[in-house]
Amino acid sequence: MTRRAHRRTRRALATTAVLAVTLAACSSGGDGGDGDGRVTLHINGQPPNTDERELRVFLAEIEAFEAAHPEIDIVPHEGFMEPETFNTRVAGGDLEDVFYVYFTDPAGIIEQGYAADITDYLADVPHLDQVRPELHEVFQDEAGRQYGIPTANYSMGLLYNRELFERAGLDPDAPPTTWAEVRAASAAIAELGGGVVGYGECTTENTGGWHLTSEIYSTGGAVAEPDGDGWRAAFNTQATVALLTNLHAMRWTDDSMGSDQMRSCEDVMVQMGAGQLGMYLAAPDNLPTLVRQYDGSYENLGLAAIPEQGGTLLGGEGYMINAGASEEQIEAALTWLQWRFVNPDEIERRIAESAADELPVGLPTPPTPDIWVDGELRDGVEALKTEHANVPVEHVRPFMDAAPTVEGRIEPPRAQEVYAILDNVMQGVLTDEGADVQGLLDEAEANVNRVYGAS
Repeated sequence: MTRRAHRRTRRALATTAVLAVTLAACSSGGDGGDGDGRVTLHINGQPPNTDERELRVFLAEIEAFEAAHPEIDIVPHEGFMEPETFNTRVAGGDLEDVFYVYFTDPAGIIEQGYAADITDYLADVPHLDQVRPELHEVFQDEAGRQYGIPTANYSMGLLYNRELFERAGLDPDAPPTTWAEVRAASAAIAELGGGVVGYGECTTENTGGWHLTSEIYSTGGAVAEPDGDGWRAAFNTQATVALLTNLHAMRWTDDSMGSDQMRSCEDVMVQMGAGQLGMYLAAPDNLPTLVRQYDGSYENLGLAAIPEQGGTLLGGEGYMINAGASEEQIEAALTWLQWRFVNPDEIERRIAESAADELPVGLPTPPTPDIWVDGELRDGVEALKTEHANVPVEHVRPFMDAAPTVEGRIEPPRAQEVYAILDNVMQGVLTDEGADVQGLLDEAEANVNRVYGAS
């Protein structure tokens, strides 16, 4: 499982209040000044020693940054976000000046006052205005004040086996764009026999709820909606009934999904890598994982936009700045974050570095994450990807062409608890031929509303 896939199965950050005076102690460099005009920044995100390539790149970039910005000293710390220990580190004053977060974390961190308001520092930071606005919104409060910088994201699409499409008489360059077309393609692929399955689903360990959320978003629906100062379930709609009825028909009427439905996402990836699965929902980072770990082939894999394109589940990562940081540290932190993550001038160098290390170039993943709005900068990045590609870029073109226009939506509040409840819906539809779809949704709605404390 990739690190990002692992993050999606982690429980959401549970924040607890600490004394406000603690925050001043959290910035590990005090005022950040060294008395000689230099600013010291303690940052996390350093890869472990076991990840030799990533660690080498990380340390080389710090060295290059410090050479270009001799007034800033970067002090790296190993590790990323650990929700289980985050509050303890805040309370103990051990949180770095610049710290990594998942997209599920900023709302709680902002609410508790652990991150600096950086809004008034952003005007002069290059290229931030070219980052997709929905990514910035993850780091904003209700008043639109900004508390962090998005650095990478994923969104869900339809990953498919091009060879199976061809064998089934389907055009691999024209993948399904609706759930009805997914059903038809799944049935055609399953007709090949030999254990081949048309469409696969994850259903266990909260992944069923995660996938169902993606599918609800694809139709323009929502899983949760504001309810006064809180939230309530929003997924129990006729559109969701139709979505699940279609899935039930694929499983039971068409028999195009196979008989084993209590599966993890790893199980699905194993089947795709073995050439026995036609399609499943996935983020772009599944492509290199399938090739590296599950015997897949870039020549045989395609990625399309999520069916219906009414919305897509958006996830990702970014960095926030400690609420105890000084003005000088905030400015230095933004200089570092922009240089390392929001810097089109560095993209070609990073592409060359990845190619030299025989890593894929041409996918909507690092070294060319898909964070840019539609326009000249995005076009330039796409041209570089095509120029230096060592994988078939045209196989992910359907996904990339749709990406700027499909609305990205982040995970619902208390996502992992909600996903656990929605697992039961997905499992019920796929394991019970007589499943009562409406009844499953009614029960799930009541349970999610209890989680949210909604009446």
